[in-house]
Amino acid sequence: MSNPLNLSIPEGTPFIDFTREFDFPVAAVFEAHRDPALLAQWLGPYGMEMDIENYDFHTGGSYKYTHSNESGTYGFTGVFHTVRENEFAIQTFEYDGQPDVVAMDYMRFEALDGDRCRLVGHSVYPTVEARDGMAASGMEDGITQGYERLDTLLSAR
Repeated sequence: MSNPLNLSIPEGTPFIDFTREFDFPVAAVFEAHRDPALLAQWLGPYGMEMDIENYDFHTGGSYKYTHSNESGTYGFTGVFHTVRENEFAIQTFEYDGQPDVVAMDYMRFEALDGDRCRLVGHSVYPTVEARDGMAASGMEDGITQGYERLDTLLSAR
């Protein structure tokens, strides 16, 4: 069974926060974020094909990938500012559907009892309007479905 995504979009602020628990250890969840071969199997909504041009999940690394389906192709780019193994990552996030908007994303990987993990995310947008645009883009469904896909992937390993 999948754990729920807890999403917070506080009115009047340029932030989106989320938490999501996983029934897997921190090292497994972190590795699924680091390894592009694993990432391509779970990131994004159901029915999307992922093409990774580059993905270098370490301090100073960058990424560029697309998701595609019959409705179109959606591109994403960013830079990893800080990555601490099994603990923390800070990255920029740019969605080609929102030109000139760069979010700063923070992710904390927290160990829980029972060899489980909690992922805590905080995204900062340049304006409330930019944050509202991302919130209206279907990102909640994309995150929810992606993490359901991650549960399936990690269960099979």
